[in-house]
Amino acid sequence: MPPDAPPALRRYVELLLRWNRAVNLVSPRDIPVLWERHIADSLQLASVWRRRPERAIDLGSGAGFPGLVLAIAYGVPFDLMEQDRGKAAFLREAARVTGAPVVVVEEKIETAGLRPAPLVTARALAPLVRLLAYAAPLLDVGGECLFLKGRGAGVEIVEARRAWSMDVEQIPSRSGSDGVVLRVSNVVASPSGGRQP
Repeated sequence: MPPDAPPALRRYVELLLRWNRAVNLVSPRDIPVLWERHIADSLQLASVWRRRPERAIDLGSGAGFPGLVLAIAYGVPFDLMEQDRGKAAFLREAARVTGAPVVVVEEKIETAGLRPAPLVTARALAPLVRLLAYAAPLLDVGGECLFLKGRGAGVEIVEARRAWSMDVEQIPSRSGSDGVVLRVSNVVASPSGGRQP
């Protein structure tokens, strides 16, 4: 962890390491590279969003990447969607310990019925075609999705275009040579495309 890491992020990391013994939040092999692989990866989204959102929704938050990390570091209010009970409990405790402006939504994404937001994020949740089915109803008009993806992003974009019309930009990841951030906007279901998550 960088010596100048904000105190709230330090508290979050300490809590994550304690909880990880009982709840599978991150792989044990990722512990030595937790900052680079997970936290810095999440933080980079703040450098690519078009404007700082007044509210955001994070799909499948898990251990808090990227939504909780962004809420802690930048004060952006996030709805964190996580249906796993143990992970949702961790997210609530992390929010309490850090003072992050988040609401933990322990429901399935497709049935939660949240008010749309100008930013929807996700990391390591599902292929793009399914992410768009989750995100489209939750995205404000004129809003954007920021999805952290790996080397298969190009293939996922081709597959997603069969079901969705969208503007998509691939931004090289700052935290890994084979990763990208997908900035997706103007998402509309194609007339012939399915929308099943």
